[in-house]
Amino acid sequence: MLTDYTNQLLQSMQRVFGAQSEMGLATEQLSQQLLDYEKKNFALGKGDEEVITTLQRFAKTVGELNSLHSELANQMADSMVFPLIQFREKDLTEISTLKEIFGIATDEHEAAMVKYSRLPKKKENEKLKADLIKEVAYTRRKQHQASLQYYCALNALQYRKRVAMLEPMLGYTQAQISFFKKGIELVSKKMDSFLNSVEKMTQNIQAQLDMEAEAMRACQRELLSVEDTVYTLDKDTESVNRTLIQKAGYLNIRNKTGLVTTAWDRLYFFTQGGNLMCQPRGAVAGGMVLDLDNSSVMAVECEDRRYCFQITSPSGKTSMILQAESKKEYEEWICTVNNISRQIYLTDNPEAVAIRLNQSAIQAVTPITSFEKRQEGSPNPDRAKPGGIHATSGASQKTGSALEPEDLIAPGTPIQFDIMLPASEFLDQNRSGGRRTNPFGETDDDCSAESDDSLLQQVFVVRFLGSMAVRCGNNPEVIYEAMRQVLAARAIHNIFRTTESHLMVTSSDLRLIDPQTQVTRMTFQLGEVCQFVAHQENARLMGFVVENRDGSDADEEGEPSFSAFVFESNTEGEKICYTINLAKDIAEAKKDPEALAQLMKNMPLTNDGKFLLLEPETDNTTNEDGQEDLESEA
Repeated sequence: MLTDYTNQLLQSMQRVFGAQSEMGLATEQLSQQLLDYEKKNFALGKGDEEVITTLQRFAKTVGELNSLHSELANQMADSMVFPLIQFREKDLTEISTLKEIFGIATDEHEAAMVKYSRLPKKKENEKLKADLIKEVAYTRRKQHQASLQYYCALNALQYRKRVAMLEPMLGYTQAQISFFKKGIELVSKKMDSFLNSVEKMTQNIQAQLDMEAEAMRACQRELLSVEDTVYTLDKDTESVNRTLIQKAGYLNIRNKTGLVTTAWDRLYFFTQGGNLMCQPRGAVAGGMVLDLDNSSVMAVECEDRRYCFQITSPSGKTSMILQAESKKEYEEWICTVNNISRQIYLTDNPEAVAIRLNQSAIQAVTPITSFEKRQEGSPNPDRAKPGGIHATSGASQKTGSALEPEDLIAPGTPIQFDIMLPASEFLDQNRSGGRRTNPFGETDDDCSAESDDSLLQQVFVVRFLGSMAVRCGNNPEVIYEAMRQVLAARAIHNIFRTTESHLMVTSSDLRLIDPQTQVTRMTFQLGEVCQFVAHQENARLMGFVVENRDGSDADEEGEPSFSAFVFESNTEGEKICYTINLAKDIAEAKKDPEALAQLMKNMPLTNDGKFLLLEPETDNTTNEDGQEDLESEA
């Protein structure tokens, strides 16, 4: 806008200068024409002597006036047109050049960040990583320096613009006054005070410009004297702030470009209230990407990229995967989205609420890597609809809809995130309800015979999320609360690695088997599994409660204890619960030969005499030729 206005103003001033120059040429021509009258010798020349004398005086006056007009034109060229041309060619061109340099530096920084974002994590090349980090630091410093020069020039332009607007008109007016002074001294005296004031104002502006320019140069030197760690990635000296309710910065977002292909775009994201906003480069405003209220966020591993996390809407239909620049940014984004999803920003003092919730979450959920001695405790889930059949223990437990979290899981109960334990912890593991077999996969003869005679063997691929001690075993709410606390602990402490196992369901026990070595990691007797249920909203989550007693020889005398185990499966959790329920029915029927025979008669069997699990029917009709399609996904 300033360039366009300057060009239009310069065009108007050049027109005035052209008109003044034309005025000098016109008056010179007029003076010559008046002198030429004497040379014409008109036939009708009576009284021409007086006319010629008068015209010669007029010609002399016009000649003197012509010299004044020529002088005025020269003054206009020097004091009106030239300063504005100099402002346009020097100052405005400098701004355009610095803007292009800043754009080039920004593009180089973006290219360096794209290279760094593509840095592989699995096959990490230290030399390549060091080179890319140096390149990013160099481009950031270059961009910072270019931006400072550009911004300083913009600040200086505000002063130069004012001088450039006033100086030409000052020169124009002074030239006109000089032109009229020789004829009208009175007019010039009236303008002297005004011109003096304008001249003093111009001098003051120039003095302010000099002071501001010196201050900007000192500030630029101070900002550029920082350490290189300011521009280096993953060199944050400040600790992670887990109580943020607002966050802004650049993130990489994964977009689908085809059926199986994806692309990553680096965009500027920021939170506004309960919304996640995005503003592409060059846009004047941002747009809403996702409503964060009641959404979920968790760290994920994606396409060999580091610092990735996923945000999912409450319905689960919308999700996005984002990548942060550094570990600090990655953790702060996860915590910020988690705080916003709880609608903390709607409270009167959201900062205090966020600090209090974060402190209570850290105190209530502490991750450990082993089964420690548990305290008796309890939780209260928000949902209470069991996903499978469950058994009840002989101990008296609190029931009803008025259960609080403390009635289900004790506050501060430690959580185990891995099922691989050192040898010194085998005893604690047995007390928690799980039993390890021989690490080489060998078992006792009676166990082998029982496995061979098992009427049911169904395998599911699961991932172990966590386990913890609970206070009761006859209420599905305890499993829902365990799921909530385990997932909350993983989100708070950024634990996203899981252990994949094969869960084998037989008519006598449940086994967790290492998929690579086929070694049984843990075994749960079917009679000890007193509760199992699938999550209502996340169909892939399921869990069960195992009962065990402190006395190994006298089960009736020992006080019962309970442990909840939470898993994520590749199939629906309801299928696993259905299979466990069937296994319990078979185990109960084995006590009565007639009941077992009736059960085997009602259920389809495989060729080796084991039960064939069926998928849930989709309609009332059954196709006899498509029985193979009804088998379980195991």
